[in-house]
Amino acid sequence: MAELLIPPAQQLIDGEWAAARDKGELPVTDPATGQTIQAVARAGRADVDDAVSAARRAFPAWAATSPSERGALLRRWAELIGRHVEELAAHEARDVGKPLSGGRMNVYIAQGIIDYFAGAADKLTGVTLPTRTPDYLGYTVQEPYGVCAVVIPWNVPSVLTAANVAPALAAGNTVVLKPSEVAPLAPLALAELARQAGFPPGVLNVLTGYGADAGAALTSHPGVNHISFVGSTATGRAIMRAAAENLVPVKLELGGKSPNVLFADADMDVAIPAIVGSITENAGQNCYAGSRLLVEASVKDEVVERVAAAMRAVRLGPWDADLDMGPLVSEAQYRRVLGFLEEAPRAGARLVTGGGPAGEWAGGRPGGWFVEPTVFDDVDPGARLYREEVFGPVLAVQAFSGTRQAIEMMNDTDFGLLACVWTNDVSRALRLAQEVRSGQVSVNQFADAGVIGFPFNMQKDSGFSRGGGHGAMREYTQEKAVAIRLLDR
Repeated sequence: MAELLIPPAQQLIDGEWAAARDKGELPVTDPATGQTIQAVARAGRADVDDAVSAARRAFPAWAATSPSERGALLRRWAELIGRHVEELAAHEARDVGKPLSGGRMNVYIAQGIIDYFAGAADKLTGVTLPTRTPDYLGYTVQEPYGVCAVVIPWNVPSVLTAANVAPALAAGNTVVLKPSEVAPLAPLALAELARQAGFPPGVLNVLTGYGADAGAALTSHPGVNHISFVGSTATGRAIMRAAAENLVPVKLELGGKSPNVLFADADMDVAIPAIVGSITENAGQNCYAGSRLLVEASVKDEVVERVAAAMRAVRLGPWDADLDMGPLVSEAQYRRVLGFLEEAPRAGARLVTGGGPAGEWAGGRPGGWFVEPTVFDDVDPGARLYREEVFGPVLAVQAFSGTRQAIEMMNDTDFGLLACVWTNDVSRALRLAQEVRSGQVSVNQFADAGVIGFPFNMQKDSGFSRGGGHGAMREYTQEKAVAIRLLDR
């Protein structure tokens, strides 16, 4: 099997690797060491024009391709990913800073997503409609938009590439993907495998570069027919403003401030490791990270003690040490998280464990953007730590008394991505699931483990989309309604 190579300082446009036309290149660094991994192209407006033009040329033939053939190519892509798991995992883990096992998990998830949409490609259907007399026929069809711009962040690049590109391609669209300049290597490697799988030139294009250079030019480009953006709420608002100029539909997956709501009757041996994992996995750099812990008052002291002990046991190290948690992805993110840590005690929160930089990682060697897994208790509901997305391994704890107060506290946030409930009372769990304003709810687990095709939905400032599952196919299509009068002949 040939080695999976990413050509340095190049990007994929119209089926070929090419250097940036006028911006040059930019370095990609290992956040555990600060050393450059390799350079990638720094795309500018000219490169965006080239990629969008390629996607527009490819669209008519791709949209006319049999859905079964599109599905077969997606399945071939998934098969190639399965042959290169370790290389892809290393690209993702080193680039983002997560443990190698975390990179491997993300690649397997990405493979599963692509395989799912390979099977869904020929199952996108419209409906026939009732008519007032037999002389009429009415039906709907789902049609692709055209060129889809996909802009993703750096935290789980393999998963986000698959989750946005696969349904768009399955539905018959062509794609211009702009991964984050901080972690573009896994998306580039996935694109190379798509090229090897046989996708026609221009169907999938990947631009690497800064948001101000490439991202803004792509999302405001008049040749784009649909925009999918994953990232911060502030940038999501800017994307919507750009899309409004061209009247382009937008799919937004934004931030989160997800609560773990722990009742006294929960199985603590199951809940506590999951709660700790929900804020330390990927160093807390996930939109759905369980950054708020709401605990029934009668067991709060015990829970805080056990959570803090588990946080102190988390092992930190670089990606290839494959321990429990890596560094934050960049110096900018490191400084931002330290700002929250410094401010929280001044706002009245009680530091239980952690609270600062982790000066040494595996082997006792200093360096990297490592932060201690941190727990703050008695966090004021008006504090930034409670209300804003930190994107770091920082847990804010509050106590509640009774189901009604738990519901009020769950909903006391601008975000609405994921809510997790821990209880052995079925009625209580169903009540909370019914009343929380959140796109996703998990009971006695964190996130959607074990459910195939689980929709990645969101509400409030977390955005709006039909991500994940079969609904994602419809996100990338527009419905056409057809009415026919049957004439006598």
